Amino acid sequence: MLNLYELIENVALTEAPVIISGPSGSGKELVARAIHDCSERKDMPFVKVNCSALNENLLESELFGHVKGAYSGAEHSRIGRFEAAHGGTIFLDEIGDISPAIQVKLLRTLEEKEIERVGDNQPIKVDVRILTATNKDLEKLVSQNKFRDDLYFRINVFPIDCPSLKERTSDIPKLVQNFISIYNEKSGKSILGMTPEAIEKITAYDWPGNVRELRNAIEYAFVLCSSGGIGVNHLPPKIVGALSECVEPSEEISIKRRKENADKRLALIKALREARGNRSETARILGVSRVTVWKQIRKYNIDLLKDLA
Repeated sequence: MLNLYELIENVALTEAPVIISGPSGSGKELVARAIHDCSERKDMPFVKVNCSALNENLLESELFGHVKGAYSGAEHSRIGRFEAAHGGTIFLDEIGDISPAIQVKLLRTLEEKEIERVGDNQPIKVDVRILTATNKDLEKLVSQNKFRDDLYFRINVFPIDCPSLKERTSDIPKLVQNFISIYNEKSGKSILGMTPEAIEKITAYDWPGNVRELRNAIEYAFVLCSSGGIGVNHLPPKIVGALSECVEPSEEISIKRRKENADKRLALIKALREARGNRSETARILGVSRVTVWKQIRKYNIDLLKDLA
């Protein structure tokens, strides 16, 4: 996740098109929003379009707008999402679901930086940064001739992978506390947090629905919990039942995590020694950024004088 945060900060300073991949519910929209909020366009519109929610004709009108009389029912002219996002950022979610015809129009828009409303032939200039997201394998769709290769290479300048929640279980307690704060404000309740037993249960769960499923679980718990802390008895039965036979003992989990951290700390010390304390060289050896090395030195409490001696 530290690597993901660093990628967001770096790419936000550019105008490069970004494609965000990852399983459903893993937070791809949040990544897109973070890129926009860290960019020079942060004070301009951030416009989201779910490309899988509309059929081809409706999506075309949604993206590019239409003029009065363009089709049956078009009683008024309407600007599209690209015009609405002028000067800011447009986020096209589920980009892998758009039709070949829309792919052609989208490619033209990205290359010429202009759109034409449906039913009109007057080009309109737009200044928009494009971010896209998908949970599909676009390379596979390209090989199957279901997605244009020229559009794929146009939007895939800077790919970012959003990891599943299962891959970042250490984030779960922080996410839980954040969702509790959100639902406290919405419901007027004063839930303090989650009991250690409940935290242990949700940390061991696989979370196939990722962050979205976790948020739903906290909302479910708020219905049952009136005050104090959320306990195991407040969690959805699906989560509690799935864990009855597969949860590792808490001591075993703790030992496993301590060993992982110890291994990472030793690897960092070894690289620092090899680089004679030079962080840039250490970053090259480990295949990470210099900022990541700095953050890991702090995380693992490494004393450059004592530990490298």
